[in-house]
Amino acid sequence: MSVTNINKADMNQQPNDKQTICIVIPCYNEEEVLPWAMGKLQTMIGKMKAETGIEGRLVLVDDGSRDRTWELIEGFAAEHSNVAGVKLSHNEGHQNALWAGMQESLGMCDAIVSIDADLQDDEMAIIDMARQFAEGKDIVYGVRKQRKTDTWFKRFTAQAFYRLMQTADKEIIYNHADFRLMSERAVRALMEYPERNMFLRGMVRQLGFSEGYVYYDRTARTAGESKYPLSKMLAFSIDGITSFSTAPLKFITFAGLTMTLISMLIIIYGLYEHFIGKTIEGWTSLMVSMWFIGGVITTGVGITGTYIGKIYNEVKRRPRYFVDKKVGKKAEFEPKTCTHIGCLCTQSGFLA
Repeated sequence: MSVTNINKADMNQQPNDKQTICIVIPCYNEEEVLPWAMGKLQTMIGKMKAETGIEGRLVLVDDGSRDRTWELIEGFAAEHSNVAGVKLSHNEGHQNALWAGMQESLGMCDAIVSIDADLQDDEMAIIDMARQFAEGKDIVYGVRKQRKTDTWFKRFTAQAFYRLMQTADKEIIYNHADFRLMSERAVRALMEYPERNMFLRGMVRQLGFSEGYVYYDRTARTAGESKYPLSKMLAFSIDGITSFSTAPLKFITFAGLTMTLISMLIIIYGLYEHFIGKTIEGWTSLMVSMWFIGGVITTGVGITGTYIGKIYNEVKRRPRYFVDKKVGKKAEFEPKTCTHIGCLCTQSGFLA
């Protein structure tokens, strides 16, 4: 039976009444910010339990860091019973690291929150997400109120990206990145998506479960360097658009038809000039049109090649990631016994 066909009441049946949220944190070279972030997150977890009765666990995913990130994660797991770590064997990128954390957390909690290690997203907003989850929401999106902390260039490019994505797919949420809460059944439904070229903020919206929103102010990065310089931002934008939409291919088709129409008009004009005996000087217009049409064709071939490359990557069906190591206390991270009707849960867990 497909996960999406399971009744929500059945999905929420657990062997105990205590609800738990796993907070998945992808980490890449975050040794400078992790100690500070750990203190903030533990404070938030204590406050969340006091206000909502929901417990919190931290799942730190080391995405092939080259610094002391994994060493710090091992120390946190030894010090705190509610901390676990997953070390990927190679740097696989933010989206794959996030996927790995969610997949490894399945069976251990009732919902999963994803947040970046720099905590520029307000960790206290997780408490509001937990409240909405307790009220029955399957997905709660963290949405930025404004972009005052961004530079002018970052703000301009980010807004342009979201507008472009909304043109390609109107369901994309403006100013939402990867800060969200997903119920266990929503995560299991997401895990049924087989593609390797992932754009999670678009894929999650397509699940169609009950949604909520939490609005927050994003702060400046406290320590360390941004892992998304301009080059990576552009690559992520292109990857997101081409992974989630066929709009560029439709644009090529439209541009091709437009150029064909213009060419037909130019041919008619040229024949008319020829038959009335006028000399077509035309060297400048010929060169301009040649370069213009050549540029359009080259761009079209490039976009088409990008899609073909993605198809090539998909058909190889290579694994998204390999797990090198795991840390975490067995008593705390033993997967729950599944009571979901018709569901064969992956009993991954952190069985150190």
